Amino acid sequence: MREKEKSKADEDAELVSLCKQGSIDAFEVLVKKYQKRMFNIAYRMISNYEDACEVVQDAFVSVYKSIHTFKEKARFSTWLYTIVMNLSKNRLKQLQFKSYREELSIDDPVYTDDSMMKVEPVSGEPSMLEKLEREDIQQKIQRCINSLDSEYKEVIILRDIQGFSYDEIRDMLKIQEGTVKSRLFRARSTLKDCLKRLMGDL
Repeated sequence: MREKEKSKADEDAELVSLCKQGSIDAFEVLVKKYQKRMFNIAYRMISNYEDACEVVQDAFVSVYKSIHTFKEKARFSTWLYTIVMNLSKNRLKQLQFKSYREELSIDDPVYTDDSMMKVEPVSGEPSMLEKLEREDIQQKIQRCINSLDSEYKEVIILRDIQGFSYDEIRDMLKIQEGTVKSRLFRARSTLKDCLKRLMGDL
């Protein structure tokens, strides 16, 4: 373990120990330290701001309630990321089921109080503003990430977006390192094909 990572792990272990003794302040430090990164993972998995916020909130509630059972064989961050990933996958399944039951065509008319109007398609004209172009690229990348099966989506988010090592991903997902690498290869290949379709040759 690199010196910086070891120091971070030691710091977390001290905070976890204080949490087990009932320190609310120590728990708040852990929340502040990890909430942004947890949200990034949840949002990448779910692609919905409100649901990602709820997942992160639920994750920290779960951690607070069960921190006394944390054995500290793994790093606290690994345990936390595992909880967030599992809650994100569960929320995604709920949303997909709900979407399946409530599926509507975008061409369906919208009913108002006194009449019915047709939904106009969104303009496909490219924006002249660089910021909007960057946002468009990000949206396409996220759309392609969303198209991946869950097992491929999670490894590409953890490795290529969040920068975790193969060992850390193996521990979080409880799969062999070789499986991590093969899923990552497949995920990158599928993602590249999807982006080529949306954006042309990369």
